[in-house]
Amino acid sequence: MQEVMPATGVFSLLWLLIALPLAGAAILLFSGRKTNKWGPYLGVFTVFVDAVIAIWMLIAMMGNGSEQRTFSQNEFSWMFAGNFKVDMAFQLDQLSMVFVLLITIVGTLIHVYSLGYMSHDPDKRKFFGYLNLFVAAMLLLVLANNYLLLYVGWEGVGLASFLLISFWQIKPTAAAAGKKAFIINRVGDVGLSLAIMVMFVTFGSVGFDEVFGSTGQASEGTLTAIGLLLLLAACGKSAQFPLQAWLLDAMEGPTPVSALIHAATMVTAGVYLITRSNPIFDAATWAATAVVVIGVITMFMGAIIGSAKDDIKKSLAGSTMSQIGYMVLAAGLGPIGYVFAIFHLLTHGVFKAGLFLGAGSVMHGMNDNVNMRRYGALRTAMIVTYATFIIGTLSIMGIPPFSGFWSKDSIIHAAFESNTLVGILTIIAAAITGFYMTRMAAMTFFGKARWEDGVHPHESPKVMTIPLIILAVGSTFMGMALLFWGNIETWLEPVVGIKKEEIGIPDWLLMTITLVLVLAGAAYGWIQYARREVPIVAPRGNWLTRAAREDLYGDAVNNTLVVQPSFWLSRFLVWFDGSWIDGFVNGSAAFFGGLSARLRPYQSGFIRSYALSMVGGAVLVVLALVLVRLS
Repeated sequence: MQEVMPATGVFSLLWLLIALPLAGAAILLFSGRKTNKWGPYLGVFTVFVDAVIAIWMLIAMMGNGSEQRTFSQNEFSWMFAGNFKVDMAFQLDQLSMVFVLLITIVGTLIHVYSLGYMSHDPDKRKFFGYLNLFVAAMLLLVLANNYLLLYVGWEGVGLASFLLISFWQIKPTAAAAGKKAFIINRVGDVGLSLAIMVMFVTFGSVGFDEVFGSTGQASEGTLTAIGLLLLLAACGKSAQFPLQAWLLDAMEGPTPVSALIHAATMVTAGVYLITRSNPIFDAATWAATAVVVIGVITMFMGAIIGSAKDDIKKSLAGSTMSQIGYMVLAAGLGPIGYVFAIFHLLTHGVFKAGLFLGAGSVMHGMNDNVNMRRYGALRTAMIVTYATFIIGTLSIMGIPPFSGFWSKDSIIHAAFESNTLVGILTIIAAAITGFYMTRMAAMTFFGKARWEDGVHPHESPKVMTIPLIILAVGSTFMGMALLFWGNIETWLEPVVGIKKEEIGIPDWLLMTITLVLVLAGAAYGWIQYARREVPIVAPRGNWLTRAAREDLYGDAVNNTLVVQPSFWLSRFLVWFDGSWIDGFVNGSAAFFGGLSARLRPYQSGFIRSYALSMVGGAVLVVLALVLVRLS
């Protein structure tokens, strides 16, 4: 059990990590056009200072023993009612530290890149304000020490994502994509809100320490329910089956958004939630199994979709789905896989950010064209972009010694430790990764030029290529650095635990089989798209290709199961309201209106008529009394 230390020294600046980008967002969004010139640089500065503070905290944390690396900062009592109390409190430990580093360092590079990418956009100040808002919300999410505060960051991330995806809302497709992402994420958010409610009813608290320390007192059924609700939340944020449909449309946002939110940070929030909640999933076997199943399904769905898309960003989005599937799968393996889920999350955050920014650089040189069938032969026109993109490609494919090799191989090994079938499936998905990434690189940088008339490819400015180079260096060496120098396993073990089991196949043989299959997939992609001419108009393809182009009919399924029934329900309610509710109300009004019309003549206003009525009434009363008496 780790000792919780008070946040002193540099750790007393935990609140500043969130306050800086939040203040930047407020200034940029509420100060008007007078900040247009220097506003974007303010956005870069706030995140850069955060990165410096994060590195300072890492150095200070490494100076402590492994059991003394959890720091808590309580700002004030946020909510209290009776015995229920929630503090505005932050917690920094080994797990949240790696997320803070990823968010701030990669976030800084993407902010710098955006200076060039968004240089001609009239609303770039607003764009940087949204980026700052996102960074602040994501940092709140990973630094919260209770689920209720985590939920605030969770919703803030959803809001910022909506604003950034629909940033070019003048385009109907961008506006629709933003709404789609917002609504689907709300479905997942219901899972998190319900999970928090069940925690409060069961444990009387929503704090991490109180909930995790009381899991032994709850029934397995209750813990399974909480675990499944947390998984639903993770599926929404991390674009996992069945809530994956929003991610591909989210590519309508500016490319830096895809790199920051949909590659390095937001889509990893679900993996963080599951890993942070490891005591719950360790005690809920069925919930953990469901996590593995969802990870496997999405791992293949994303890989298949990425193999058929001609839009370079959507192909990378399918890849993101697949790689997050790897992470979710690993997190579902329990102590065997938690560490490696985070390991791959870190390496993926770097090489996928580089790939997305590389795609943005290609688009910058190709007049914003995203169709890879209109690319080809760009390696000589865009040398830096080409070199860095190829490094990212080799890393995600898992080619040694690049970063992705070490992290993905660790997940494959952990999968075999848990279940041989799951391990085999991870290798098959790795082979598909080799195919679709080679396909992407070949269609973009090799073969014959298929450029549209008037397009003159050129390298991007240094403000865009320097971040690409830094990310390429990380894609090359980060995996080795984390595994051997940083010892990621020892670093995370006090928070998530680690367990290793023997497998029936030597490590070197498993690595060799995986590498051979990946290279086979890459060779097939090279033959199909580099050695052969790529037609400008996509051929019809087989049934699987056609299904992949339609996102494996995810939208069609949602339309059939959710949208159309909602329309039918709304039409029924309109009919019921008009025929029955309005009919009852209008009928009642008509009844009393008719009755009043018939009674109205008796209200003549003549006193003699009223006197006669009174006499008549009195006579009737007397007659009634006489009849009663006689009977």
